[in-house]
Amino acid sequence: MHAVTLLGAAPVLPAAADGPACYSATVNEWWCAQYVVDRRDEIWEATSQHLAITLAALLLGLVLAFPLSLLARRFPRSEALVLGGSTAVYTIPSLALLPLLVPFTGLSAATVVVGLGLYALTVLVRAMLDGFRSVPADAVEAARGLGYGPTRLLMTVELPLAVPVVMAGLRVAAVSTVALTTIGTLVAHGGLGNLIAHGVQRDFRAELVTAAVLCVLLALLLDVVVVLAQRLLTPWTRTRTA
Repeated sequence: MHAVTLLGAAPVLPAAADGPACYSATVNEWWCAQYVVDRRDEIWEATSQHLAITLAALLLGLVLAFPLSLLARRFPRSEALVLGGSTAVYTIPSLALLPLLVPFTGLSAATVVVGLGLYALTVLVRAMLDGFRSVPADAVEAARGLGYGPTRLLMTVELPLAVPVVMAGLRVAAVSTVALTTIGTLVAHGGLGNLIAHGVQRDFRAELVTAAVLCVLLALLLDVVVVLAQRLLTPWTRTRTA
């Protein structure tokens, strides 16, 4: 098994011991089931890393977006600054952002997680603000009339009612983060991006296509998971729809 990084110098199209295969030195097909079987450990490792980095980045984005959205809502004059700042981060090219983080986080997966978490703020901060604005005013007033304090009102009324809008933003952030995780190849922590980069660099078609297809499948899987999570968190929407 060869190490799959941009710095890897492994042979490009290894020949099978029992003769030419669909990814041998003489055959370079775009799709090769034998490649998936022979390199399953390598593919699983890259996929696991890709998923772990994506989930960690989304979690970081949510943790940062929540207080920022509350700040923007509490102080309307700061809204333009918060939204503008989160959008400005997204305009920084990944080729520049990750190297800027390396002195602080090193050549590690943390560099990719922090960078992608910052990129996710563009979608998540706006989604949370829109979610809080979607909460019916009469529901807020009724809760206050029952004696709900600010914290209880936020956690038991406003946040649950904002979930559908927030989840819509999270779906967008999840799909985009799956794609952006591939840029982690810059610091050798790109998950499936390592396979894609190696496949492009070495013209290894089976490796390139397999990694690209898995990226798409991961994006679809996360989208389904977010939708199911939304349905679990908002049972009243299912009742209303029925």
